[in-house]
Amino acid sequence: MLRKSKIGLLFVTLSFVVGCGKAVKDDTLTIAEKGVAKAVIVIAEDASEPEQHAAAELADFLQQITGAKFDIVHPPAAKRSRLLVGPKAAKSAAADFSTDGLGADGIIIRTVGNDLILAGGHPRGTLYAVYTFLEDHLGCRWWSSTESAIPKKPTLKVGKLDVRYVPTLEYREPYWFDAFDGDWAVRNRCNGNRPRLDEKRGGKHTYEGFVHTFNRLIPPDKYFKDHPEWFSEIKGNRTQKRAQLCLTNEEMRKELLKNLKANLRKNPAATIASVSQNDWHGNCQCAKCAAIEKEEEGPAGLMLRFVNSVADDIKEEFPNVAISTLAYQYTRKSPKYVKPRDNVIVRLCSIECSFSKPLADERNKEFRDDIVGWSKISNRLYIWDYTTNFRHHIMPHPNLRVLGPNVKFFADHNVKGIFEQGAYTTNGAEMAELRAWVLAKLLWDPKRDGQELIDEFIAGYYCLAGPYIKAYLKVTHDAVEASEDWLGCFEKYTAKFLSFETLSEGLAQLKAAEAAVEDNPELRFRVQVAQLPVMYTFMMRWDEMREKAEVSGADWPMPDSIKTAYEHFLKVAKKKNITRLNEWNEGFGALEKALERTKK
Repeated sequence: MLRKSKIGLLFVTLSFVVGCGKAVKDDTLTIAEKGVAKAVIVIAEDASEPEQHAAAELADFLQQITGAKFDIVHPPAAKRSRLLVGPKAAKSAAADFSTDGLGADGIIIRTVGNDLILAGGHPRGTLYAVYTFLEDHLGCRWWSSTESAIPKKPTLKVGKLDVRYVPTLEYREPYWFDAFDGDWAVRNRCNGNRPRLDEKRGGKHTYEGFVHTFNRLIPPDKYFKDHPEWFSEIKGNRTQKRAQLCLTNEEMRKELLKNLKANLRKNPAATIASVSQNDWHGNCQCAKCAAIEKEEEGPAGLMLRFVNSVADDIKEEFPNVAISTLAYQYTRKSPKYVKPRDNVIVRLCSIECSFSKPLADERNKEFRDDIVGWSKISNRLYIWDYTTNFRHHIMPHPNLRVLGPNVKFFADHNVKGIFEQGAYTTNGAEMAELRAWVLAKLLWDPKRDGQELIDEFIAGYYCLAGPYIKAYLKVTHDAVEASEDWLGCFEKYTAKFLSFETLSEGLAQLKAAEAAVEDNPELRFRVQVAQLPVMYTFMMRWDEMREKAEVSGADWPMPDSIKTAYEHFLKVAKKKNITRLNEWNEGFGALEKALERTKK
């Protein structure tokens, strides 16, 4: 159960929507009046587990909003307003109700007389219809796994509604640590591989082997000694060290197929299976492989021919499983001739891109050309995008302005699934809750305005501190734009935009944010977490920053002692349950080394 925040509750005027959103004043449906329920929730007697959970969630949040207790009953129910949850229940108000064309996630929200239909495709559509109604029409917000905003309205009425929506993206995953919470994920309509989404929460897309699976499917320790010809030939020698597979070797392909089928039989929930290159270069240079790569004008052609053959061979036994591969590093450029099978997913990776500029910018021309190429030949093009700094999760990473434009760019280029990789191993990365929430909203509807979503989150999550948080983010984003820094996903703490002036101005805004909410411990702690990235960067460059302050005559914004600063950082970080500062290493070793080398 979410902890209901009493701070900054979002009081949203109920939307009275018809079709394209025109307001009407009549045909109102009364859900509650002065804290008394005036409607019942109706589900079919044989409702699925996700539909039952949708009804329970609707009852719970309506009670939080109105103070009234709502009964959950079966059709036909009493002769009063009904909230019909699920397609079968919907038929009691509209006999011709159909979910055709909704897929697994599409929704319908529709008033019929004194009834309200909340239903959708199987298995997640009905859940998503309920959460969309609660969010878009009643004002509920689920900012994080622990913070929400639920309005209070003892009398609750809605006007005529007629909403039908099928998400553009079939796969939606903001890959941030807090976003793995099952309740947060389903309420924000995420359906990717990692969140803890059980059957009642609608399930999810499940991978068999998530990525970089060549060594998993053909382990070198098991096979190389007897079959060196199954592995890459590099500079005339077969090798297993940082190598790939020889994709023209038919015996290897048969063994990989056997192993893959065995894995799929053990994982019946899988909807996608990864057959993808290891996380390095080292593609095979033997004569056969080189000839196909030359014909296809790049390594992606050979890779895709191989993956297509595997997809053909698993289709009969596993008709509902797609084969996923990567367009990554040496396979990023689309092939000249071969096209992906209908049951093949190509995941194009943006790892080399600059994230201080939108992907449509000329700075990212190479990636733009690649996505245009793949979008012309692939019906299930997925994106592996990067929204954090893996080298320093906790450091300022001013990429928020590109999130909205980039998701829209993907959707405009025939993309069907997006994996937004963030700080997935720890709480407390820079603006983690904001990024996860904004990405979830964009993935559900890529037409949303990214900056408006950022502003909404800041206002709802930080309340009175919000204007100062917004000002701090403006400081860092303006700085990276002025610096022309690349801002990749492995940025160093010595980046040009992280100047003494930028960090000092940013910290001043964050201190003002803390002062604005100093009487509220909950909000004050949220602001203190937001201060950690600037404190971290100061400590990593302590002597340099002290010298710049002295030379310029500027006030020193941090404590006099790095030890004092570190102790405060550690106290806040532990309370937030931050366990690491980068992708790879547990603990706070980087800061401990900074303490050791600091002179003052």
